[in-house]
Amino acid sequence: MSKVESLRGTTPVEIFESGIENHAAIHAVAFSVLWRDGSITNGWSTADTADLSLMIAMLQEKLRREVLTEAS
Repeated sequence: MSKVESLRGTTPVEIFESGIENHAAIHAVAFSVLWRDGSITNGWSTADTADLSLMIAMLQEKLRREVLTEAS
């Protein structure tokens, strides 16, 4: 399975610089905005639907594990 890493605390500039430096290794890109009120603005993606769904599922699992770790 693919590795999921948190981008929490990372600035957009750092993300884009990393993307430019590692462009040959990038398979797909997805973008959305989580607002402080909890709403999410849909952005854009170069991933097909299956890849995007997998990315979301993996991120949800990572976040779920982080919450369980913090709770214990």
